[in-house]
Amino acid sequence: MAFVRVPAGSFWMGGVPPLETLEKAFPLLERQRLTDLADESPAHEVHVTRAFYLGQHEVTVGQFRRFVQASGYQPESEADGTGGYGYNPAYDPATTRRGDAFEGRDPRYSWRNPGFAQGPDHPVVNVTWNDAQALARWLSRTEGHRYRLPTEAEWEYACRAGTRTRYPHGDDPQGLLRTANTFDQEAAPLWPRWRQHALEGSDGHAFTAPVGSYAPNAFGLHDMLGNAWEWVSDWHGDTYYAQSPHDDPQGPDEGSVRVRRGGSWHTWSFYARCGYRNWNSPQTRYTLVGMRLVREIAPESRPLAPDR
Repeated sequence: MAFVRVPAGSFWMGGVPPLETLEKAFPLLERQRLTDLADESPAHEVHVTRAFYLGQHEVTVGQFRRFVQASGYQPESEADGTGGYGYNPAYDPATTRRGDAFEGRDPRYSWRNPGFAQGPDHPVVNVTWNDAQALARWLSRTEGHRYRLPTEAEWEYACRAGTRTRYPHGDDPQGLLRTANTFDQEAAPLWPRWRQHALEGSDGHAFTAPVGSYAPNAFGLHDMLGNAWEWVSDWHGDTYYAQSPHDDPQGPDEGSVRVRRGGSWHTWSFYARCGYRNWNSPQTRYTLVGMRLVREIAPESRPLAPDR
C-alpha cells in the first residue's frame, strides 16, 4: 500500500449552507433531502494535533485477497454464511425497500463477487467494519507499526486538504467527473429511475474504477470521494458535533452504527460532499462500502517512501 503523509493542522469541520444555496446547487433534489442534514452541524474548528500516513488509495481487492490468504482470516460475509449484497440487473426493485437492483444478503455475494467485474486494482467492497479492523490488526502485528481506520475528523481533514468547499476541487458538482467516480451518464442507463440525478457527462466507469484513476486532491490522495464509501473508526452521533473536543475528536464513546464517508460509484453528487455523513452497523457488508487505512507515525520516524 502506498501512503501519503498528512500534516497536523486545523480545519473547519461540518456545517450546512443556507437552504436557498443548496436548492440552487441541487435543483432536482426533494426539499427533505436538502434539510435532513442536522448531523453535519454545527460547523466547528478541529485541530488534528499529529501528522499521520493515510492510504493514497482505498484498499484494493488484490491487497485484501493477500491479507486473507496470508492471515487465514475469514471475512464476515463468508464466516456467517449469509453473504453480502450484489448487483443483479434482473432483480425487481419493486420487491425490496432498498431497490436499485441490489439484492442480498445472499451467499452468492461477498468481497470476491459484488455482482460486477472487478480487477485486483479496484477498491474492495462488501467488507464490514469488523473486517477492516481485522486487516488493521493483522498489518500491525505483521509489520510492527500501528495501522487503523482514520477517525472521522482525520478523514474529513484529509479529504478537504485545505479547502472549505463542497468538494476538494470546489463547489461545482460537475468537477467530480475529473476527480471522482460517482453517479453519472455512464451508470445512469442501469438506473433509469434515478437518471435525473446523474452528472452531465461520463467518468468512464459504471461500477468501481481502478484506484488512482482520477486526479488527487492537494494532499495527493486519490478517490477520497467516490469509488467506494470508506469506513472510519467513529461511532455515529446525531449531536456529537455540538460537544466534540477541539483537539483530535474520536467520536462518541458508544453507539450502534459506525460512520462511513466519501460516497461511492453509485452516489449522487449531493451525497459525495466532503462533509456528508453516513453510517451502518459494524456487521454491514454492501456493494458500495470499502475502506482506507491510516499508518501512525512513530516519534522521530523517517518519512515513508510512497512505494512502500
